Amino acid sequence: MTDFGIDKALKTLGVKAINKGTSTGLNNFSNGNVIESFSPVDGQLIGKVETTTHADYEKVMDAATSAFKAWRIMPAPQRGEIVRQFGEKLREKKEALGKLVSYEMGKSYQEGLGEVQEMIDICDFAVGLSRQLHGLTMHSERPGHRMYEQYHSLGVVGIISAFNFPVAVWAWNTALAWICGDVCIWKPSEKTPICGIACQNIAAEVFTENNLPEGISCLINGDYKVGEFVTKDVRVPLISATGSTRMGKIVAQEVAARLGKSLLELGGNNAIIVTPDADIKMTVIGAVFGAVGTAGQRCTSTRRLIIHDSIYNQVKNAITDAYKQLRIGNPLDENNHVGPLIDTDAVKMYETALEKVIEEGGNIIVEGAVLSGEGYESGCYVKPAIAEAKSHFKIVQHETFAPVLYLLKYTGDVENAIDIQNEVAQGLSSAIMTNNLREAERFLSVSGSDCGIANVNIGTSGAEIGGAFGGEKETGGGRESGSDAWKVYMRRQTNTINYTTELPLAQGIKFDL
Repeated sequence: MTDFGIDKALKTLGVKAINKGTSTGLNNFSNGNVIESFSPVDGQLIGKVETTTHADYEKVMDAATSAFKAWRIMPAPQRGEIVRQFGEKLREKKEALGKLVSYEMGKSYQEGLGEVQEMIDICDFAVGLSRQLHGLTMHSERPGHRMYEQYHSLGVVGIISAFNFPVAVWAWNTALAWICGDVCIWKPSEKTPICGIACQNIAAEVFTENNLPEGISCLINGDYKVGEFVTKDVRVPLISATGSTRMGKIVAQEVAARLGKSLLELGGNNAIIVTPDADIKMTVIGAVFGAVGTAGQRCTSTRRLIIHDSIYNQVKNAITDAYKQLRIGNPLDENNHVGPLIDTDAVKMYETALEKVIEEGGNIIVEGAVLSGEGYESGCYVKPAIAEAKSHFKIVQHETFAPVLYLLKYTGDVENAIDIQNEVAQGLSSAIMTNNLREAERFLSVSGSDCGIANVNIGTSGAEIGGAFGGEKETGGGRESGSDAWKVYMRRQTNTINYTTELPLAQGIKFDL
């Protein structure tokens, strides 16, 4: 892969052939088994990571808890300066990290660069936030008293991230947590461990240059058993977990059992409603990008297209024509639109979904296939597929993490389409394509979309840093990134100050002392 600059990128990021998978920012140590990371792009070995043992984890926790004591008393604007420096490092290494993301995960190089840009953007957001961690003041009912509330640092934040966004989601959490005075322990997906090593190396540079405690950012690597180290640890007050609904339910139960806090951003089964007043060209652009971007491996990927029967054939024909223009291949080649799935297990899920939609009575209108031959040696490349289906099909109700788009027909007014959209268990992202103001407002009303994200005349995929990101129902209810999402990383405290010489008691109770 030297023709696409991967070797140079790995060198720039300080990634070696074998990496220590347990890191406390400056020092690396681990004694566990070895994870081998193979690229879905060409099947080549990228590197090896030694996993974290429980003994290793205890060393990490010692470093993190020690670092927290110093980090939390540093003024927030000074913590913001550290985050600013981290953002600058990301700018310097954006090309290298973007290439690694593309090569290890399989998304297009432009999407890899976009993911790193999201990291930079959240750093910028967090720097501004470091001077805006506001509380409230309130009037007391008692004379000579003042009330207010403030937010304090929470402690050690555990972050569990998924393979599809191997660096950005970590940064969404980490930049805010750092600003809030927290320290972080990160378990990246075992499918993309090299990206975690690279990010930790970048952070370590900033810590070294500023003589900061090494435990501010910590990394652990391994499978779900390593994740359990943090989810079960009472010393970790907050777990932020991104991934499947199945995983999220397990994490939620583990954390709730010890009365900890969890921030869950889980599955999505996202739909675009297309009304008779839709701009068809915009609809096609939004739907195609949403369905095939990242090979359908985004939590916000478009999985269902709910089309009014009066324009159904027109939209169907436009979408199928657009799919004919898709170029599938090496994601580092910017001429290609679609890269590989993450691994052959994902390919099997893709094939199973296509089999099930036929079994349930659906009709495949853009045939899927697993690609082979030159350029497809990894066995992870598939053709994006489109199927006509019914909303009640079990496979349609299920989130398939692959480029499979279901076309659903609705009749009558937009309320019927909204009912179809909302009948799935997930509630992450949604969109409506319409130039009808009443339809748009109906979609955004209290009885409209039940998702955490609801868009008008843009697709379901992607989100801006400034808004809180997350969804409802089986998506988990958590919010990451912008708006007031920072509050989950802090503990809230109400304060009352009595500046008189008397102590009035509630309900007029008196003690004659």
